[in-house]
Amino acid sequence: MSRFLDDMAQSSAARVQKAKQRESFAELERRARGTTAGAALHLSPAGFDVIAELKLRSPAAGALGDAADDWLGRVAAYARGGAAAVSVLTEPSRFDGSLEHLRQASQVLAPLGVPAMRKDFLVDPYQILEARAAGAGGVLVILRMLGDERIAELLDAAAEHRLFVLLEAFDGADLETARRLLSSRGADEAILIGINSRDLQTLEVVQRRFSELAPLLPERSHCVAESGVATPSDALAMRQLGYRLALIGTALMSCDDPAVLLEEILDAARTPRA
Repeated sequence: MSRFLDDMAQSSAARVQKAKQRESFAELERRARGTTAGAALHLSPAGFDVIAELKLRSPAAGALGDAADDWLGRVAAYARGGAAAVSVLTEPSRFDGSLEHLRQASQVLAPLGVPAMRKDFLVDPYQILEARAAGAGGVLVILRMLGDERIAELLDAAAEHRLFVLLEAFDGADLETARRLLSSRGADEAILIGINSRDLQTLEVVQRRFSELAPLLPERSHCVAESGVATPSDALAMRQLGYRLALIGTALMSCDDPAVLLEEILDAARTPRA
């Protein structure tokens, strides 16, 4: 595991321990079950979708927004532009995120029928319950960070609480882990497989990773291209490589009208080309 992921995993584990001191697993589970479930993930029959991302800071790009900005308006714009889901960063130290951001985004998205997805460095099923209690409809789980048994526990917790999961991979070994885990579960449309093209050492995007790993993508899985997708032509290229979705953050956070950009991206990737 890279130093970056190791640091994030340790920080995440420390946050879990502090949270458990404030609220026990049983208490959190009761609160989660009493919270209205987030919207379910629905993919377009047109064959391509976008998970739009809310992140106020990126370790690679620096500040992308501010808590004082109208970021909830941006979340609503994502839904208007056709996003299938909205990824919300909840990691506080490097991404300026919080569970409160997730809760507020979920409230905005629920009437629009779009799920919020908790994006963080999850290490404990407790964090799945935190996401559910905040109204999320999905969570990100990073394969590289965890052993098979813990990943299975997170998947089980997500399934029990009706959250979709984006399993994030960085290389062929991660994809083999995903394939091994999914083989015992059968086809499950609530589990997406993502390829993150960001180099964990330099934090730079390695665009060729999408094409290199495309032949290894698990069959019958909805696969997501993460990082490095910024334009309509990028999205079309991902569709042609066999990716069913793209997770787009920096490009949407950096533009003045994200709804228009989303519409252009979806139109390009969904339009059949000769």
